[in-house]
Amino acid sequence: MTSSKKLIRHRSLKKLLKDNPFSTDEQLAKMLDVSVQTIRLDRVALGIPELRARTRTMAEEAQTKLRAIDKKDIVGELLDLELNKIGISTLKITPDMVLERTGIARGYYMFAMANTLALAVVDAEYALTAVGNVKYKLPVNAGAVLVARAVVTHRRMDKYYIFVSVKNNNEEVFRAKFIIVSLDNRTKHEGEQEA
Repeated sequence: MTSSKKLIRHRSLKKLLKDNPFSTDEQLAKMLDVSVQTIRLDRVALGIPELRARTRTMAEEAQTKLRAIDKKDIVGELLDLELNKIGISTLKITPDMVLERTGIARGYYMFAMANTLALAVVDAEYALTAVGNVKYKLPVNAGAVLVARAVVTHRRMDKYYIFVSVKNNNEEVFRAKFIIVSLDNRTKHEGEQEA
């Protein structure tokens, strides 16, 4: 009986980490209603590294896939990238990123995080933002660690429709819909006309 409970817990742990690879052992223990030590033992048994190692590995792999934007232009840290599908990044809000009077993060940091992630997801040499529809849902303070997830919802010709959700502690604080345009074909055709 115990081994079937363990198998179910292992499946649940894998699913939780697939949905949110940035969950801490403490958060996982709370979600699965077990001790932190049990989570650590389960991770070891399943060959799942600790959060810091998972994050570092994901970031290194994601950096090599970038095309439409340079890694130094990403606002935050790119952690996962599957071109034309999804991307994940994080950004820690520091005291210099908040408004002095209110202590609330300046909105342009969340916009820039979401926009650069949307550009990163596009599999093109050259791309730019054509449309951005944004919604600030909750205020964010210094110390918050934001996680952005971009998903390409569909594509028409050279236009990519991308939804980005930014969360703080699994609570959505910002979301945006972008239309990103690939300039690859336009640049190629313009070069041919000049020749």
